[in-house]
Amino acid sequence: MKKILVLGNFTKKKIHDMVSGLKPWLNKYVETAIVDLSQDEIPEGIYEMAVVFGGDGAILSTCRKLSGNQIPIIGVHMGRFGFLAEITEREVCKSMEKIFSGKYSIRKRMLLHCRIQRRDKVICESIGVNDVVISRSSLSRLISIRLLIDGEDVATYRADGLIISTPLGSTAHSLSAGGPLVTPDLNAFIIVPVCPHTLTNRPLVVSGNTKIEIEPLSQSPSIGMTVDGQIYTELEGGDKVMVERSDIEIQMVDTGERTFYGVLREKLNWGGPPNYGRN
Repeated sequence: MKKILVLGNFTKKKIHDMVSGLKPWLNKYVETAIVDLSQDEIPEGIYEMAVVFGGDGAILSTCRKLSGNQIPIIGVHMGRFGFLAEITEREVCKSMEKIFSGKYSIRKRMLLHCRIQRRDKVICESIGVNDVVISRSSLSRLISIRLLIDGEDVATYRADGLIISTPLGSTAHSLSAGGPLVTPDLNAFIIVPVCPHTLTNRPLVVSGNTKIEIEPLSQSPSIGMTVDGQIYTELEGGDKVMVERSDIEIQMVDTGERTFYGVLREKLNWGGPPNYGRN
């Protein structure tokens, strides 16, 4: 390994100080290009890995920015939740030495591709790592959303919104709305209505090869599409949101120190025995 990217939001003092302190040590092993996610563009060049310092938001943003470059990505947890990060700030040097000696593997994860079609024209498109959400943006009213899968009319929801999630995003907004936990290696979409007004509107898990079409039926001016909780686009009456698997995959670095189920137990306190209490 000869050259890596190191990324983070350096307006945050903790991240700035961590990266500044580590750079001389990293330069002993590889050439290091530093990128401030709050303002810098990704510099041109051939990089063999991207190391992201921050929380899940920084990792999501980096995954989208680098999705076309096919650079393996590893996150260093310096945020609140850190579900996507592979290593903690205390383990940085030990884990990076392991990586520099070649003791790691690459896990490929599917991305989604979404676009907004307005009067037969595509007005917006984006790659999504976790999810795309159709929801109301202001007034506390239910909205009507029509769902089609591979051209078939599947359901019309009266709900606060609708989430289309990748397996990687199943532990994010989808989980909060009652969606299932899905291992990140699957080829699937999770479709989860947000607070539906019909008890039979349950989450769906469908093949990642399906083509999903969402049509907001409500005429409210405050309905929008949000990608990964970071990119928002207002929708107009008659707009259609098309979601399918992207041709691009992201490559996540796996040092073997964490597993999906281990993270569930650690971060979500999942899978513990029942607490029956004591008399």
